[in-house]
Amino acid sequence: MAPPPIVNATIQSAMLAAASNFLAQALMAYRKEAPLVIDWVPMFQFVLFALISTPPNFLWQEYLETTFPAYHASPTREAVASAAAGDEKELEREAREGRLVEPRLNVSNTAAKFALDQTAGAAVNTFLFSAFMHSIQAAMVGPPLPGQNPLVPLPAIDYARVDWATVLRRSRAEFFTLLSAGWRLWPLVSLVNFTLVKSVEARNLLGGLAGLAWGVYMSLIAAS
Repeated sequence: MAPPPIVNATIQSAMLAAASNFLAQALMAYRKEAPLVIDWVPMFQFVLFALISTPPNFLWQEYLETTFPAYHASPTREAVASAAAGDEKELEREAREGRLVEPRLNVSNTAAKFALDQTAGAAVNTFLFSAFMHSIQAAMVGPPLPGQNPLVPLPAIDYARVDWATVLRRSRAEFFTLLSAGWRLWPLVSLVNFTLVKSVEARNLLGGLAGLAWGVYMSLIAAS
């Protein structure tokens, strides 16, 4: 049995998160003219965020599509012409051939989805990303756990180390900078998704591919 679409979307997002962080580390090594040594901690953090954030985002996209369907059934030009001419035989033939109605883009629904996705959706995702990264970076300060594979050393996640007031302050300070940076990319992705891509699964894949470039940028921001 094939896994449900939400599982496929989550796996894709996790893989793309790992790839984007790897590319960011490679870019930083290139800039410094230093050999590439993978830091597994930020890669783990980005993959973990993808695993946590993708399911609710998938459900958010499903909610938008259910509430504001992108397409509605509309009579074809042939059907309208046949009806106007009173040609019952032609209408019957078009019905047999499935040419009576066709999907047509619902502009008002698309505009509503676009506005919600780029305001409420973008704001929540931006703040949660920032808060997650600042908190998990503070929680993972420490030596690697004993008995780990030395090639992939990861410290314990201890949220008792986290100063939540500092996390909130830093997240608020960079919120509008990150949000405005996202508006240079995601509105175009969202517009293409809502007007040209019909399934939520395909929208998540396209969003993930665009997120590869965005993830490189965010990895560089998180490392700074």
